[in-house]
Amino acid sequence: MKKRRIKFSLVYRDMWQSSGKYVPRVDQLKKVAPVIVDMGCFDRVETNGGAFEQVNLLYGENPNTAVREWTQPFNDAGIQTHMLERALNGIRMFPVPADVRELMFKVKKAQGTDISRSFCGLNDHRNLENSIVFAKKAGMISQACLCITHSNIHTVDYYTKLADQLIEYGAEEICLKDMAGIGRPDSLGKLVKEIKNRHPKTTVQYHGHSGPGFSVASMIEVAKAGADYVDVAMEPLSWGMVHPDVITIQAMLKDAGFDVPEINMNAYMECRALTQSFIDEWLGHFINPRNKFLSSLMVSSGLPGGMMGSLMADLKGVHEGINFSLKAEGQPELTEDELLIKLFDEVTYVWPKLGYPPLVTPFSQYVKNVALLNIVQLSKGEERYSMMDDNTWNMILGKAGNLPGELAPEIVELAKSKGLEFYTGTPQDAYPDELDKYRKEMEENGWETGEDDEELFEFAMHETQYRDYKSGLAKKRFDDEIEKLSAEAATTTVKTTTAVKEKQKPNRNSYSKDAVNYPEAMIAYTLYSLDKELTKTEPYLLPKHDIWNAIGYWRNNMSLKLNYNEQEYEIELKQNQDNYLFTIENQNYEVEKLFIDSGEIDLKIFDKSYTAAIGSAEDAAKITINDDEFVMSRLDLLEGEQSVEDDGSVAASENHILSPIPGRIFKINVQEGDTVEKGDVVLVIDAMKMENNITSKREGTVEKLLVDLDDMVEAGAPLLEIV
Repeated sequence: MKKRRIKFSLVYRDMWQSSGKYVPRVDQLKKVAPVIVDMGCFDRVETNGGAFEQVNLLYGENPNTAVREWTQPFNDAGIQTHMLERALNGIRMFPVPADVRELMFKVKKAQGTDISRSFCGLNDHRNLENSIVFAKKAGMISQACLCITHSNIHTVDYYTKLADQLIEYGAEEICLKDMAGIGRPDSLGKLVKEIKNRHPKTTVQYHGHSGPGFSVASMIEVAKAGADYVDVAMEPLSWGMVHPDVITIQAMLKDAGFDVPEINMNAYMECRALTQSFIDEWLGHFINPRNKFLSSLMVSSGLPGGMMGSLMADLKGVHEGINFSLKAEGQPELTEDELLIKLFDEVTYVWPKLGYPPLVTPFSQYVKNVALLNIVQLSKGEERYSMMDDNTWNMILGKAGNLPGELAPEIVELAKSKGLEFYTGTPQDAYPDELDKYRKEMEENGWETGEDDEELFEFAMHETQYRDYKSGLAKKRFDDEIEKLSAEAATTTVKTTTAVKEKQKPNRNSYSKDAVNYPEAMIAYTLYSLDKELTKTEPYLLPKHDIWNAIGYWRNNMSLKLNYNEQEYEIELKQNQDNYLFTIENQNYEVEKLFIDSGEIDLKIFDKSYTAAIGSAEDAAKITINDDEFVMSRLDLLEGEQSVEDDGSVAASENHILSPIPGRIFKINVQEGDTVEKGDVVLVIDAMKMENNITSKREGTVEKLLVDLDDMVEAGAPLLEIV
């Protein structure tokens, strides 16, 4: 009996989701593509789509160039390429007008992409109909996805009926998109068998992440049931939160009696080495170590492994703010692991109440954000669901499509209390065409619309990121971030001084006795105030709103503002373990931290060493070096903080709106003197891939704005004052 052929598809694009932020640059992709071809075992490669093009813009590269040059070697070798697109959401996180969606398929086909893998995060077939029609019209193969998740409503019958509808629209292939890897192997096998029985000529492909550990078992089950393709990855990024390695799957399927392609191991090892070199060069800075491991914790939450990079970054951002709130409420603080479990539990709690949306982009982000913000609000003694962004509400209201399950009564009542109306029409109809608007602006700016209108498409699809790319801002941000992270990585080769590590006071006999000026005092104060352990017990330095430590340094905000002699100074600094580079009034200072303990810090500034005593001066700090005294304060610690938290004034607390999350001030909707009503959106914070509305808790007049546009703020930072 002839062995049945199982073909492999390499999800190289998908592998880089573990970084949570970036993919290889075009120069790196051009190196690895011919080697992937030489491996000789892949019939398909997933090359682009999803966040691929958006992150190209984020590091200042043209994604159209990247797609054309990346797909070309595969086109030449006869290996099919496929892209991932999100139906109504195109290749971004929110709905896309129909004319922009249609142009996307024309552009991607012209750039060398053969197959459109289309999914709707809600499994609403209405959103996929346009994807199927537009893809085929552009000359692409239409592969429609079933977003796999596990619940009492996501049954084999549910998915079989969905496949029937998509094939009726004209889909030539069906993909089981098991984005979290939580599809149960037996059920997946039964589903493939049902689809093949009903539609024997329809190609079926399985895409299953490794996260909770089911994927290898799932692959053997779908293969036995009749699947034509399985998606695989390769080391050093296989397993973990992505896909199993091709070597393992090939060996398993060969043993099971299938005809599978052989692997050119010399090319495999070369591809493996190239991938590792990309990680070593810069991508490794963005890969959370947790994403390299399987985790059965994913089974209960159902969150996709591909979002774990951004999820861990979000947790890092809110962790300190949550603990501050818990401490204020007299509750025990949480470790990062405890917070992660708390988040998974909250996801499990809110998911059915939000109508069981399959946990895939962007709806996995929406559900995760609701859960995380619930934890933030509950830690402050506030209610669940008191902070949800517009995109989440659009999902709830039906503007993104029909939810698979019923909304919980409390969610329906909350929507009604806000005066929100549920949408019953076709989702696409709510988003009118926009291409003409973008074409006109490009003409006015003197921007070329590009070959096959690809630049027009990119601008219309990723407006904000495209503007930053054209202005050069994206490239600058990326270069600055890489410089910072590279410096941090270098600290692994720098040993912490014994004095700092073991609290041993150094011999100060050789220290300089010269008089010093305020820059030396500013350096001593800044480094002392950034030591969280020491300042916990010192109220005048307590970093309740320590932007630099909590979020700024992590997000490359390398500056602080100090007040000295009623004048504001901006201090810039870069860190390499105990070595720093300070910039004060355009003068650079090379600094080494020699010793630090309660009330004292020793520094070496250039070739001179000093000891500084740190004490209190009312609401500021007093720094004493060689009998010279300086009184100064950090503005990010004290502005708004003392009146809000330290004096215990209930009225002051009620008058201030505090940021519930760390992020960037994206929009300010009010000015000083404006009157606001309870529930009015006063600010918008860009965080966790969403634009989060900050609302007023009461009516009143805006007395003072405490932030500016593009400011980075941490959780708990005061934003504005209302009287």
